[in-house]
Amino acid sequence: MVHVFFLTLERNFNTMSIQNQDIISIAKEVVQLQAKSIEASLQAINETFAEACFAMYACTGRIVISGIGKSAIIAQKIVATLNSTGTPSVFMHAADAIHGDLGNVQENDVVIILSKSGNTPEIKVLSDLVKKMGNTLVAITAQKDAALAKDAHFVLDAFVEKEACPHNLAPTTSTTVQLVLGDAIAVTLMKMRGFQAQDFAKYHPGGALGKRLYIKVSDVLRKEKPQVEAQSNLQDILLEISSKRLGATAVLENNQIVGIITDGDLRRLLVSSADLTALSAKRATDLMSKNPKTVQADMLLVEALEIFEAHNISQLLVEDKHQNYLGILHVHDVLKEGLF
Repeated sequence: MVHVFFLTLERNFNTMSIQNQDIISIAKEVVQLQAKSIEASLQAINETFAEACFAMYACTGRIVISGIGKSAIIAQKIVATLNSTGTPSVFMHAADAIHGDLGNVQENDVVIILSKSGNTPEIKVLSDLVKKMGNTLVAITAQKDAALAKDAHFVLDAFVEKEACPHNLAPTTSTTVQLVLGDAIAVTLMKMRGFQAQDFAKYHPGGALGKRLYIKVSDVLRKEKPQVEAQSNLQDILLEISSKRLGATAVLENNQIVGIITDGDLRRLLVSSADLTALSAKRATDLMSKNPKTVQADMLLVEALEIFEAHNISQLLVEDKHQNYLGILHVHDVLKEGLF
């Protein structure tokens, strides 16, 4: 217990000797090294990179990505990015691959292997096996003369001068470069495939991101359909707004929108009117706001939200493609979908 106490005391003393500025300097140095390594990785974006992307684009199977240690973790992230952007991919751990999981690799698959040294025992065995199987092999490695590079059809140079680790041991800048090259491959393939936001929505249906990409005005439009005719009186207007509880009503002629009346409009009118008898004789056309903001039912909900924000309004009138009135979209209907 005494020994532990003094170790803790010593550790606390050493920590106390480090100032805020020391911490800031260490962190900045790490970021600067990472940035420098990313910039240096531009040398890997060359004709070989382009040919490798064409091979992956032409692949009728999947992209199988493998690695070991920290590279395996980066490989899993690249797989996730490819899958979410339209390129079928699967992760295969290099150690598991040579103990049975190599069966994951099918005849038409392209294999990518990530390894800084390219010479670890598992990587050397795996790259040789993939070569013998006849699959296209892409190597992302820092060593051009490594066994992995010699077995590969395409070698993407992931060389880094120094790890951010103060001992130049823990994979830091090297894994960052691997990740950047993986993202470059994924985005390139996206553009080659003409992958659009609508396609992205298919793979991201959950959460706010998915909703932003696929949910439409018609998906949240309420069944209540507040409406009055152009010659409706004040009492009818009040009853319609109160019963439908959307804070407004559309004014129609032949089912076409000619205006909108909100409860705010009525409150302001009642406050400013000295002659209530004359007010009761007015018709909807006298009270409405002309040319109200409208949206199409098939508009994305996130686009409707932009209209709400741009004009600082709470209700939008909804039409079909023939300009027939369908109902009122309230800003609360949008907000409850969690699109922010």
